Amino acid sequence: MKASDFLNFIFIDEYSATPKYLQLSDSIISAIENGKLVKEDLLPSINELSYLLEISRDTAEKGYRYLKKLGVIVSVPGKGYYVSNTDFKKKIKIFLLFNKLSAHKKIIYDSLVSSLGEDAAIDFYIYNNDYMLFKKLIKNKDKGYSHYVIIPHFVEGGENAHEIINTIPKEKLILLDKKVEKVDGIYGAIYEDFEKDIYSALEQLKEGLAKYETLKIIFPERSYFPREILNGFKRFCIQYAFNYKVVQDISAEPVNKGEVYINLMEDDLVSIIEKVFSANLKIGEDVGVISYNETPLKKILLNGITTVSTDFKTMGSMVAEMIKSQKLEHVAVPFKVNIRPSL
Repeated sequence: MKASDFLNFIFIDEYSATPKYLQLSDSIISAIENGKLVKEDLLPSINELSYLLEISRDTAEKGYRYLKKLGVIVSVPGKGYYVSNTDFKKKIKIFLLFNKLSAHKKIIYDSLVSSLGEDAAIDFYIYNNDYMLFKKLIKNKDKGYSHYVIIPHFVEGGENAHEIINTIPKEKLILLDKKVEKVDGIYGAIYEDFEKDIYSALEQLKEGLAKYETLKIIFPERSYFPREILNGFKRFCIQYAFNYKVVQDISAEPVNKGEVYINLMEDDLVSIIEKVFSANLKIGEDVGVISYNETPLKKILLNGITTVSTDFKTMGSMVAEMIKSQKLEHVAVPFKVNIRPSL
């Protein structure tokens, strides 16, 4: 086989967030599964791969090392790399689509990859909360995936997201983090119950909240966060007679003694802390802070920031288990409250 013929079935997708060495190794495995590569076929050299695919030599070499570790190829000194094994378990092939990269999204990804192990090939894409890019990525994907795992969060334009999602075979679909209305058929969903979660979390924090006069939630007008969070927040405040306010722009909001701030965006947490310090107030005494979504940094920042959070590690492992078991159902993810000195 000519090295140039390799490009007919081995390629690197520049839009994918999957490491290039894994894209290379997964493409070769897929070519073997489809009969395009057979036992004892000679593969391009590392230099040829680097040139043909426009990747670094280190990336090409890492991809081959990974395949050698799996027992798929062997190297013969002075001759090159050969396909050595075509008799292996067919891989799970996943189209993974996240709305953004963040610390907690990385926890989901790492947990999913760890739980699935080496039997899964994952093509990982990010659409940055942009519905048009979301739509384009799904439309342009081939039909060779065993599963589509999708987080559907949009800043705007997602009202018709169900239409493009409904083009995916339902037996292959798992919606992650959020369910979407009008998606029909029997499919998997591992989701947050946003209104119920924030309401029950605030109930657990009620004793600490009692020393403050007003609860404020920072919810930017252009936000991908579901409005069900606001519904649960307002319902709690009305139920337990707390003064409350929805703040769209923290930069324009004065911070006063006796207030509790709930932030959803990480940047807003920094702004709150800066404002509290500028006003010579103390967090946890004069002003309370509750942050949405647990991250390792929040455990130690200012002796600990109180968080309300989905269990993201569990979310990732739940997806893996649903993929392996082929049991499609709708399951709410556990929601945790971590009480720390910021309240």
